[in-house]
This record gives sequence, C-alpha cells and structure tokens, in this order.
Amino acid sequence: MLQNIVLLLSVALPLMGSPGPASMSLAATGSTFGFQRGGRYLIGILLGNSTVLLMIAGGVTGLLLTIPNAVPVLTVLGLGYLLYLAFRIATAPVVRRDLDGAKEPSTAGGFMLSMVNPKAYAAIGAVYASGSIVPEEPLLDSVLKVAVLIGVNIAVNTSWLGVGALFSRVLRSPRTGRAMNLTFAALLLASVAYSFLR
Repeated sequence: MLQNIVLLLSVALPLMGSPGPASMSLAATGSTFGFQRGGRYLIGILLGNSTVLLMIAGGVTGLLLTIPNAVPVLTVLGLGYLLYLAFRIATAPVVRRDLDGAKEPSTAGGFMLSMVNPKAYAAIGAVYASGSIVPEEPLLDSVLKVAVLIGVNIAVNTSWLGVGALFSRVLRSPRTGRAMNLTFAALLLASVAYSFLR
C-alpha cells in the first residue's frame, strides 16, 4: 500500500503542482498582498480543488459533461473570470504601503476559479485515474486517494502562495513591482491559453 501511495504522489506532485491559472494567481496574490492577506484566497482555491476532486471521485464531472451546452457555457464563464483576474493582477498596487485600501482576492473568488479552471479537472482527473492504492477494495481506495490528493492540493497551493509572498519582500521599487505584476498576469494568461487550447 505504501508503495502505491508513493507512486500516486510521484504523479500528483508534478501534475497538480505545475503552473496553471490557480498557481499563477496564488503566486501573484502572495507577491502583491503577502502570505497572510492571501490566505482567504488560498482557502477558496483549496475548497474549490477539493470539490473538483470529490466531483471526479463521485463521477459527477462525467455526468455534467453529458449535459448539452454545459461545457461551452462553463468555458466562457471560466475564461471571463480568468481574464478579469489577470487584469486585477496586472493593475494591482505595487508598493506595499499603497495596499491599505486595496482588496485582495476573496475566498469566493478562489473557489470560483477552481471550479471553472480546466487545468484542475484535467490534472486531478488524470491523477485520480492514474492508479489505485488498494485495488481490491474500491471504496477504501477512493477514500485514500481523495485523502492523499487533498494533502497534495494543500501542499502545492500553499507553496505557490508562499513563493509569491517571498517575492513581495524583494519588490520594494514601483518599477520592479509593476514588472512582476505584469509578469504574473502574463503567466496567468499563458497558462489559461495553454489550458483552453490544448
């Protein structure tokens, strides 16, 4: 069993931890607002990704995808929100003393991003289907996989917020801060394009 958990982790960490819309937005949030103020957004991402995981484990995602016109509507909603988020990142204040009146992304925003993020469904679905921990006991297998993948979700997304927060300590000049905001916004847009176009 331990060997199967290690195999699952070896697939989950690179797939779920790779750059995507959620990870780039978390890094940008950490860079702009710091780790503590980005915590509510992180909670939303974690809850959203966990919901996606439970939907995949329960087969709800497959059922949803059979509904006519559901995929294009969800795609347009997701793309609209991700573009709005990239705009917010690009135009966020760049000097920490100017952040007093700025509003960091919300828990609801993080949850919504996860629910409409195509990378979340693709990565979590691929990892969930990649193997079994206890193949002879399907219910226990599902429970263990969900538990392991929720742990990976927490670890990788908290790390992305932390990486962004580390940048915030370095970015004191307005020029460097603006360049970093624009870079994070461009990376978010690139990850969105990659997720939607592949």
